[in-house]
Amino acid sequence: MMTTTRQGLIATSRRTGFATLFLAPLLAALPAGLPAALLGSAATLVCSAAQAQNATPATSAAAPAAAPASPAPSSAAPSSPAPAAPAPLPTPPLTGPLQWLPPAVFDAGPLGKLSANGIVSGYGLAQNNPLPGDSTGQATLSNGFLFIQKADGPVQYFIQTGAYAIPALATPFLSAAATVKDFFGPVPVAFLKLPVGKTTTFEIGSLPTLMGAESTFTFQNMNVERGLLWNQENAVNRGIQINQTLGKYLTASFSWNDGYYSDRYSWLSGSLTFTKGAHSLAFDAMGNAGSTKFQTLATPVQNNSSMYALIYTYTKGNWIIQPYYQFSDVPTDARVGVSQGATTNGGALLLSYAFKHGFSLPARVEYLATSGSATNGAVNLLFGPGSTGTSLTVTPTWQKSALFVRGDLAWVHAGSYASGDAFGSAGTSASQFRAVAEIGILFGSNITGK
Repeated sequence: MMTTTRQGLIATSRRTGFATLFLAPLLAALPAGLPAALLGSAATLVCSAAQAQNATPATSAAAPAAAPASPAPSSAAPSSPAPAAPAPLPTPPLTGPLQWLPPAVFDAGPLGKLSANGIVSGYGLAQNNPLPGDSTGQATLSNGFLFIQKADGPVQYFIQTGAYAIPALATPFLSAAATVKDFFGPVPVAFLKLPVGKTTTFEIGSLPTLMGAESTFTFQNMNVERGLLWNQENAVNRGIQINQTLGKYLTASFSWNDGYYSDRYSWLSGSLTFTKGAHSLAFDAMGNAGSTKFQTLATPVQNNSSMYALIYTYTKGNWIIQPYYQFSDVPTDARVGVSQGATTNGGALLLSYAFKHGFSLPARVEYLATSGSATNGAVNLLFGPGSTGTSLTVTPTWQKSALFVRGDLAWVHAGSYASGDAFGSAGTSASQFRAVAEIGILFGSNITGK
């Protein structure tokens, strides 16, 4: 859930090509830029947990006496049940219909047993009415990731390293090389996870946002491209997060972080989720407790906003059904260049049905409206002040074990747009159609055969 200003991406697309990026893995448990106090607290917690992990119980010096021989059974004993097949780990999360592989597990000596997964995928698109600086056809690497994690013990961690593109509706194409450079670097997500008791965990580092229904990277979602509502949200923030299980059905998370990757730690965000059987209902909220003038492509004007979302999810059998509502407010603040604030109101429906033989059909429909007008100088949050956006995306998908192939057929319509802020080279076309194809392979237990 990355936020991109359309104007910033248009400017960037003029100076970048679509060469793909091949990066050497950079393994760093925590990203740079966290406050010294936060890192100091993390170091204290890690040292304490590591001492507990390294402590081993004393073994008894005396061997137990040999048990008397038992008589031979009259018939063969029943064979013991086969061990359960390894399961995929919950991080990184996948909404579906793509299914993650169980990890490859290896012994890392003093670091204990580590789990590894990976993905390599690429996508190409064809579109009409390309935005300024864009073209009708493009292609790049979409995911080139290695995931290393320790998922048990008193000190756990997760590292996601590699190259990536983050395609989104109504924004110009951006190559993997440019995306890594202009957004979250070659280690977009990396954090320590410190369990405290059975129901509480702390996470410290570069974390996925708590906001919204869609995740950041293509493989995590039903559709290849991210939607209009997602493009108002943040994607990755740096900070500290506490997760708490509250009884049988409730979970809660609360985070202090830097919002839209601003390196200014004035943001608070939280999520409360009720889950029972096939049903879940989540309420997400976040906001900037201060104000931040600093802006980049990854840190747009929405870094001074507040946002709320209500998300219902039904998952049973062949169906995933997920409607949600989202509201955001960018207030008037002359200190950060917002002479007149604006709000967004939007809703979306995501659903997926799984057929036989690895085929599935996800779809997404969404509508987003912004307030304000050009006459009152309201900040532009979509296709101009007071504009609306409607999108429809269908993504036929096929997966067989580690291999997957899928494609987006997506249509976006801009309503009440400002001239120059819609589609086409002059920004005066009301609609855009895209056809996107993505092919990839997943890695995990298929590497070791275990």
